[in-house]
Amino acid sequence: MMTYEIIIAGFGGQGVLSMGKILAYSGLMENKEVSWFPSYGPEQRGGTANVTVILSDEKISSPILNQYDIAIILNQPSLAKFENTVKPGGILIYDGYGIVTPPTRKDIKIYEIDAMNTAVTEGYEKAFNMVILGGMLKVAPMVKLDSVMNGLKKSLPERHHKLLPMNEKAILKGMETIVEK
Repeated sequence: MMTYEIIIAGFGGQGVLSMGKILAYSGLMENKEVSWFPSYGPEQRGGTANVTVILSDEKISSPILNQYDIAIILNQPSLAKFENTVKPGGILIYDGYGIVTPPTRKDIKIYEIDAMNTAVTEGYEKAFNMVILGGMLKVAPMVKLDSVMNGLKKSLPERHHKLLPMNEKAILKGMETIVEK
């Protein structure tokens, strides 16, 4: 029996909600129970955005959580808000680009992924969130890469399907880039 309760948080425009959606679709492809619960500030870009995703083998009782197995943090305000919501023994993943004061907890596993710089140097700016998703799947392989690619296909409009190979490269690069702190 496996349940993953995940929060992904950052600025609007960083692909937080779409990363959550792709993860949710990937879970559906594997017949998991799925919940996708977005929440964002009034500004679409620049405001904070977060999404709760739950993937489980059994029925999900509530999409609203106060504690998470995994937190993916893409900016300092989100770190301040969510660092303490990770369950002891859980995982916190952050992109060093958006964080001035790194997380300090000792009772969780902390990973850094240099996603923004990687996305820029590799030319994957549009797939920044896929670098992060790849990093998360490396440390918590909750869905298969095939399912993620199918989820991407489902969530991307037909005209963007030419971007699928770049997204796959970005995911694989994220798997290489993540480091434990």
